[in-house]
Amino acid sequence: MGKRLILYLLIGFYSSCLIGQQTFTFGYAPPEIEDKSKVEIPFEYKNGLIIVEVVFNRIFPLRFIFDTGAEHTILTRREITDLLSVNYRRKFTLYGADLSTELVAYLAQGIQLQIGNLWLPNRNILVLEEDYFNFDEFSGVDIQGVLGADVFRRYVVEIDYNRHKITFYKREDFRGPGKRFEAFPVEFHRSRPYITVPVKSASDSLVQTKLLLDSGSSLPLILYPETSPVLKIPEQVVPGQLGLGLGGFLEGVVGRVQEVRVAGTILPDVVTSFQNLGDVIDSTTLNNRNGIIGNQSLEHFHIIIDYVKQKLYLSPVSRKTPEFKFDRSGLFVIASGKYLNEFKIASVVEGSPADKAGLQVDDLLVRINWVPTSLMTLGNIQWKFKKRVRKQFTVVYERNGKRYRTQMTLKELI
Repeated sequence: MGKRLILYLLIGFYSSCLIGQQTFTFGYAPPEIEDKSKVEIPFEYKNGLIIVEVVFNRIFPLRFIFDTGAEHTILTRREITDLLSVNYRRKFTLYGADLSTELVAYLAQGIQLQIGNLWLPNRNILVLEEDYFNFDEFSGVDIQGVLGADVFRRYVVEIDYNRHKITFYKREDFRGPGKRFEAFPVEFHRSRPYITVPVKSASDSLVQTKLLLDSGSSLPLILYPETSPVLKIPEQVVPGQLGLGLGGFLEGVVGRVQEVRVAGTILPDVVTSFQNLGDVIDSTTLNNRNGIIGNQSLEHFHIIIDYVKQKLYLSPVSRKTPEFKFDRSGLFVIASGKYLNEFKIASVVEGSPADKAGLQVDDLLVRINWVPTSLMTLGNIQWKFKKRVRKQFTVVYERNGKRYRTQMTLKELI
């Protein structure tokens, strides 16, 4: 599937209550910076993910996902802390995406992080024993960890998707959001923000829906149908892997809801992943939420989160009606290789254009319309397969060491 089916992070749930109080310092470098009331951090926005550069213990430049939906900061590459001979305070057992597979993590103390000119000494972070997420394969981006709310919950945080900037304000120096912003009701639970918005699903009626505001999710919207009798799954859906959690994939179906209303803006025909929670977990464990709103919906707003006073401000970035595109090939592709420029098919939707073209799981994509995939990124490939209905592609692929050519014509899947 396309990039909207990638990276549904469950970090906030699995790491709850694992890490104690932190020590925060609002520091600046170099000293010639004049305005010390705020720090601006540039970020990359790739495949629906906010990625910031983090210097780890003054040595390693790393890339972390900025995640308002995670309670704690997590390092996914244990080899980094092992190389620095970091002592692990405690060992934890976590549960995988299937809520039954046992995984292992460690608590590392006294870690220093630097994010741009924001210095965060004496940190406690969670270190995974193995890289259970494999972010690089499923996002096409080399990522080593996740920045959780423990990093930014003492600040006012502004997320500007247009300028690719995150601004941290000292609470005492924050002068307000400006007239173009609208104060929006928000609930904080374990430092994570939740909003309640009207959603019109297949039932044709607006449902007040409680959603985790999650900048760590690249999906537009995730709903749990069993949490409300009015959250109906639409008739036209495709089965798929909704995203990647600790230790595995989450299964469900993908369709569209008619609209989501946020801060006076109507988001129409939103691509939505429907996940069944099953019997192993209930909505009370997830703070009675009905789902998650992720970056591909949030990117249509300029966002300010006041963690100290527990307030949220939103401003639409454009008057244009947002459009939510979805993959029209039926392919879910992952990246591999040293430079993440080798692309393997991870799944194929039955009856889709890719299926009819004869493409199969584990095939390697070699060329698309005569352009070698080695010159592309995962994002490039996903964008191509979201083009107009009836768009034709010539695909060269490799299977068992042999190369084949096929034709594929895109069609609407949801």
